Amino acid sequence: MVEFHSKENAILKKVVRNGMKYVMIKISKKLGELKTMRIALIAHDKKKNDMIALAERYKDTLAKHELYATGTTGTLIAGATGLNIHKMKSGPLGGDQQIGSMIACSELDLVIFLRDPLTAQPHEPDVSALLRLCDVTNIPLATNLSSAEIMLTALERDEIHCRKGEDYHGFKS
Repeated sequence: MVEFHSKENAILKKVVRNGMKYVMIKISKKLGELKTMRIALIAHDKKKNDMIALAERYKDTLAKHELYATGTTGTLIAGATGLNIHKMKSGPLGGDQQIGSMIACSELDLVIFLRDPLTAQPHEPDVSALLRLCDVTNIPLATNLSSAEIMLTALERDEIHCRKGEDYHGFKS
């Protein structure tokens, strides 16, 4: 059996049976880069501690991906975990809209938005628009701790993959 070795390329190997012959298939780092997901982390004030605890629990998983967050949430997560996070503005100051713009431009693959449904938000229209954009563009969205843990566990197990630039075809502009 022929194996391909490289420090940079050994991301995933599968053995495929082809008749009596086994063929080693290697996915190079270039393809592996498609597995690096762009993840947005957002949390309302009363959910920030939950988000920090979540990021601490899944720090090793999150560290493998490109992270974005609204300002305060990103600063708190980075401070608690040391994760590299691209920080937008604070949610009420336009951060939710910045994340929404990234969703609309297919620049995000997954959104974790720990919302506080029991507290009125001054920027509720921005929040609703962001959630709608996730639905329109078919971006996985977790809005509570349980769904966030399910997504991060699936990500950890390599059961969630990037959309690879796919657009939502059900909507015509």
